[in-house]
Amino acid sequence: MAGLRLGPLLRYTDGSSATVWVETSRPCTAAVRCADGAGGTAPTFQVAGHHYALIPVTGLTAGTSTTYEVLLDDTPVWPLPDSPFPPSAIHAPDSEGGLRVAFGSCRWAAPPAGGHDPVGPDALDALATRLVADPEGERPDVLLLLGDQVYADETSETTQRWLSARRDLNDPPGNGVADYEEYTHLYYESWLDSRIRWLLSTVPSFMIFDDHDVIDDWNTSAAWLDDMRATGWWQERLLSGLMSYWVHQHLGNLSPEELAADPVYEGVHKVPDGTDVLRTFAARADADAATARWSYRRDFGRVRLLMIDSRAARVLAEDRRAMLDPGEEAWLREQVLDSPGSYDHLLLGTSLPWLLPHLVHDAEGWNAALCRGERGERWARVGEKVRRAADLEHWSAFPESFAGLADLIAEAGSGRDAPATVCVLSGDVHHAYIAEPSWSGPGPDSRVVQLVCSPVHNSVPLSIRMAFRVGWSAVARAFGRGLARHGRLPRPPVGWRKTGGPWFGNQLMTLTLRGRSARLRLEQARTREGQGPRLTTLLDSELAP
Repeated sequence: MAGLRLGPLLRYTDGSSATVWVETSRPCTAAVRCADGAGGTAPTFQVAGHHYALIPVTGLTAGTSTTYEVLLDDTPVWPLPDSPFPPSAIHAPDSEGGLRVAFGSCRWAAPPAGGHDPVGPDALDALATRLVADPEGERPDVLLLLGDQVYADETSETTQRWLSARRDLNDPPGNGVADYEEYTHLYYESWLDSRIRWLLSTVPSFMIFDDHDVIDDWNTSAAWLDDMRATGWWQERLLSGLMSYWVHQHLGNLSPEELAADPVYEGVHKVPDGTDVLRTFAARADADAATARWSYRRDFGRVRLLMIDSRAARVLAEDRRAMLDPGEEAWLREQVLDSPGSYDHLLLGTSLPWLLPHLVHDAEGWNAALCRGERGERWARVGEKVRRAADLEHWSAFPESFAGLADLIAEAGSGRDAPATVCVLSGDVHHAYIAEPSWSGPGPDSRVVQLVCSPVHNSVPLSIRMAFRVGWSAVARAFGRGLARHGRLPRPPVGWRKTGGPWFGNQLMTLTLRGRSARLRLEQARTREGQGPRLTTLLDSELAP
């Protein structure tokens, strides 16, 4: 009999359909059967000895909720026997009912040692605890995970013991994962926790990668990439990272219509083992980023989400350095400006913050100028070393892309059809804050905010905390302007100020969007003696009344 190895994960949902992702122990037919009669089936496909299915669920009714079970070859396998959790349910959104979006990034999933969690309580665990205690209470309509869902380069002690049974950890890549099989272990560690597993089975999720899904500072620069490609282990790590991301994360971001038109998805189903099909796709994407699109668009009634790939789509040549290649940039512009007036809120999901503390922004722009030779070859060599040591590779390290995004936001947010809000949702930097831009000339009519929420479950050293606090100060701002002058940088097209934070801890932000109103809540995971993790509200305020 086929067994359920991982999942179910409730992924894409709309008013009439959904997809449910599972990994099984052997080839089979996977099915979802809902209490209201909706459902669907899908055959498994195989990659590297693992079996997966993405089950399309049809027949849902907008604005309703229905519990479901998962069957493999007609045998029920979910809910698990004697489960302490409420039945998993699919909540079909109503296009007129508004949207509640919870988001965050950076979840290191190492199991606590002896009951002690060195990085504090997990915010997703705390969210699950609240939903279990009150199944009929407030819940997110969708969960956006903005990067670093797994840490391929920072593994737990438990994972390292498992790795050491496979290979010698004294050989590269050491404690990091090396191949597809080792990536699957990271997903088991991350998604088999009982509360997380239940949460992801009942709250729809959308995801995008960031650097740690492959390696810290992935695609920092052309010189960095050359150095990585010269190693004996990088190619296998990268291809395995892209393959496992496609299977575990990317597929669930797609609508049933997009899946039906995807040649790779069709290809892995046509053969007994889709490993070569998927590996060929990943190798092609590595050689030419324009051959794959990891970004995607989702419309939830009058809310438009554009999740932006700010890692794999980069142009790294110093003389034309860009966060997005020309095709990706054109796609983003087309999606933002499509059907003016058709959405009240625009959400731009990008794992890396657009607006950073002023000192960090200026340092990244200065560094980019040095690396492209603005001050000569010696400064360029120094600049590359500083770039890697200080992780200077956010939007501000791509000055033209930073300015281009500012211009696109201003265009989308101006005029009688402008949305009420344009929210840039980001993570990566292991703390939370709110920043608001201002334009020197006539600005957009929409309220524009940068909302950063990170980590879901990780830590930040005291030195980094101090740096991010100081980075917003007047003294730091003056020092940053000096760096900008040395790099001969033009003034950025927008100014900005911090209007909330910084907050440090494991946390989630939630946007509640109703009509043209928007409300933001920040909650932090905390524990009390004898109790599990709980979410404590630190901020609850209106963005658009």
